[in-house]
Amino acid sequence: MRHFTITDITNKEEFNCRENEYILYAMQRSGSKCIPIGCKGGGCGVCRINIISGTPDFGPMSKLHVTEEEKSNGYALACRIKPKTDLSFECAPKPKSSTTQEPSTNLQLKEVSQ
Repeated sequence: MRHFTITDITNKEEFNCRENEYILYAMQRSGSKCIPIGCKGGGCGVCRINIISGTPDFGPMSKLHVTEEEKSNGYALACRIKPKTDLSFECAPKPKSSTTQEPSTNLQLKEVSQ
């Protein structure tokens, strides 16, 4: 089984990752704490990173946290990518959700009697 070197440019840390292992899990296994940990399933966006160099294998990610455009620009969730080569990344803040609902102005209230 091949191993790859994963470099966190933000915190200047390196750890090894197996080719079939998610980057977030490899970081935990190594004892490093450079990437924040959330749900570990791609739904919360806490472990969002920006890949600077290298080639990842992308797993399914919530489009609320990484859009297709962001993915093509190197953004990913560390819990949903496996390395195909050595990788360098920087931590990326969770974007403000574009799906924030505006308060409805077309509500109908029904009187409740007791």
